[in-house]
Amino acid sequence: MQWPTWKEAFIATALAVLIALSTRGRSDRFSTAAHPASREFAGVAFLYGLWRIARDLPLDHADGALSRGRWIWDFQQRMHLPSELTLQGWFLDHDALARAANAYYAVVHVPALIGFLVWLWVRHRDAYPHLRNGLVGLTAGCLVIRFVRVAPPRFFPDLGFVDLSTRYGMSVYGPVGTGVSDQFAAMPSIHCGWAAVVGIGIWKLAPTRWRWLGPLHVVLTFVVVAATGNHWWLDGIVAVLILAIVLWVDSSVRDGRGADRHSAVGGCEDGFQGGGDDVRVGADSPADPLIGVGRLDVGDGGGS
Repeated sequence: MQWPTWKEAFIATALAVLIALSTRGRSDRFSTAAHPASREFAGVAFLYGLWRIARDLPLDHADGALSRGRWIWDFQQRMHLPSELTLQGWFLDHDALARAANAYYAVVHVPALIGFLVWLWVRHRDAYPHLRNGLVGLTAGCLVIRFVRVAPPRFFPDLGFVDLSTRYGMSVYGPVGTGVSDQFAAMPSIHCGWAAVVGIGIWKLAPTRWRWLGPLHVVLTFVVVAATGNHWWLDGIVAVLILAIVLWVDSSVRDGRGADRHSAVGGCEDGFQGGGDDVRVGADSPADPLIGVGRLDVGDGGGS
């Protein structure tokens, strides 16, 4: 399956920036809606472009990748984590499930994230900045860590692993140096990280009868990336930990800003109560834009 290239992503980014600039400061209905939407689209498209261009960096060599992959396998065995090999064997015994796993890995990854971001923007815009920042920080972290080369399970046929996509089709990789993504960037799993962004958002924000779809998507992604031989369990665990740290830092920064704003408002109120000569309150005094700013988290992540 062919996803948009990094060149196409950057062209889309440039067009979105032009729309954002042309609608800036205008008060008509179209501009009011198009300006923030095009600005956010430019950011997401640019992030996608970086993700795609990263695979074209000269990192297709396997130096250290195989030894690190084998170390992860040994470490997981010592930690008594479930075996990806056992899971894959079960899928290999059921052709329909194996084909479904390949399709889920190849097709659902990006559309699920895009659909989620659109839903988040339209229905829960106050929470959008917090989760957007989590997505950006997670992706940046994954792109940095990818410089430490790690081979996925499918590169270890001696352990019994099989590349499910070569047996059942829908491969997104192909020979080393080709395909949608980097062959030796198994750690961390951006599949699992992006799925966690979607899962957290749906669980926190969707109506009760639909919120289970969020955790289900995360679980299915973890199972699929392992069953197809494309990732170790630890790859997904590290991605989720990165996301948790980024979201925690973002919430802490927002809490700090909220506290500073409340302190500023409190100081103004003390000045009003003191009745000093320098304080004038009249009909022409503008409303303080900081009043009413509260704690910002996933549920009410206003701001940017």
